[in-house]
Amino acid sequence: MKPYKCVIFDIDGTILDTERMNMIPLQRLIKRELGQDVTYDEILKYRAYPGKKVIEELGFEDIEATYALWVEGVNSFEEKAGFYDGILEVIQTLATRGVICCVSSSKLHPQYLIDFAEHPIDQYMTRVVLAEDTLKHKPDPEPLLKAIEGLDISVDDCIYIGDMDGDGIASRAAGIAFGFALWGAPIIDGINADYYLEHPKDILSLV
Repeated sequence: MKPYKCVIFDIDGTILDTERMNMIPLQRLIKRELGQDVTYDEILKYRAYPGKKVIEELGFEDIEATYALWVEGVNSFEEKAGFYDGILEVIQTLATRGVICCVSSSKLHPQYLIDFAEHPIDQYMTRVVLAEDTLKHKPDPEPLLKAIEGLDISVDDCIYIGDMDGDGIASRAAGIAFGFALWGAPIIDGINADYYLEHPKDILSLV
């Protein structure tokens, strides 16, 4: 294994623990607007989708209005997003070592600003690629390739850290190594990865 020069991060389930603050308001929205009782486990599959894609997949007719209601529910939810233990310190350490750090996420930009309002990470990131920045989204490789576009590094120099199978599929399609973030993964079995990382600090051994 050669040291990687660039670490690309997913956000939800990798940097931030946002699962409950996103999924419970969605569950409540489905009940209120569609009259459907869905379990928490049933909606977990939507974690990796861009926000408006979730609304579309669920069959809502007015995508924009329904998405706005979901965002309202997330922003007023009683629990807020928090950093996974040790991840911010790892990002800071990578930056001080001269490792290129990027973000590639299906999160929309307004929600990104909300989630990182108290503790911005942009100062550590060479590039942040969000849902609005690409036409295609994971598991398509476009968001990962966009993150390193013009950085004068090859895909062999990069590793993507994520918590979902779709992250791994996108990584392989891009020719980028995949580090599976076990600390935030809802499903562990059957996920194909180059590295299985128990704790954020394990990333430091790869650079």
